[in-house]
Order: sequence, then structure tokens, then C-alpha cells
Amino acid sequence: MKQALIVYPVFAVVLLTFVIGIWMLRLRIRAVKEEGLNPGYFLLNRGAKLPDGLVKVTQHYDNLFEMPVLFYVACLSVLATNSTDIVFLCLAWFFVGARYAHAYIHTTYNGLKHRRLAFLAGTSIVAAMWIKLFIQLLAA
Repeated sequence: MKQALIVYPVFAVVLLTFVIGIWMLRLRIRAVKEEGLNPGYFLLNRGAKLPDGLVKVTQHYDNLFEMPVLFYVACLSVLATNSTDIVFLCLAWFFVGARYAHAYIHTTYNGLKHRRLAFLAGTSIVAAMWIKLFIQLLAA
């Protein structure tokens, strides 16, 4: 199996991070221009009430630097140890699906039950990736 295939799901999560980041920037600019938010707020992120949409997108952007970090390291570890196989690829793409679902839920209607399920699915997938990698390395 071509080892570099594990990088494509990584690109998909990186793309999601950039899309959410650009969306957050646009919402911040709109909050300053149209809703009267003082730009000084962003010096310390204190002293004002942000529009709800901006809060959700900002929180989600922050989330993309939490659990996905373990995903990135797992994928790079799989690549570095030449362990890419169909199971890792499927797990990685399932994680991408869970993160995109989580992003959609969190930044739109923000249903806590659905958001929790998407988050737990992604977390379980990353845990499975790490367990599989650990077992493979023990057996090597």
C-alpha cells in the first residue's frame, strides 16, 4: 500500500481548519464594521459581548487545535513507521467525517446531543488509531 495515502485525510482536516479560520476572520471584521465591536477587544479577547455566531465559530476554531492534534501525530507516526494500511486509512477518513460533522453542527444549529456524538465518534476513532499503532509497534 502506498504509505503517503495517510496524508490525504490530514490535508482534509487542515483544509477544514483554514476554512473555519477564514470564516472566523470574516465574522470578526463584520462584528467590527457592522456591529460596532471595538477592535481593541481582540488585544486580550476581553471587554465586549461577541455576536453568538462569532462565538461559535471561534470556539470551533479553538477545538481544531485540540483533538485533531492527536490525529495529526497519529497519522504522521503511521507514515513514519510505514504502517499505513486500509484500516488506518478508513479510520483516518472516518475521523475526517466526524470532524466535518462536528464543525457543521457546532457552527450552525449547535445541537449539543448531536455535537457530543460527533465529538465522541472522532475521539473514539483517534483512540482506535493509537491503540492499533501501539499494538503494531509491539508486534514488530
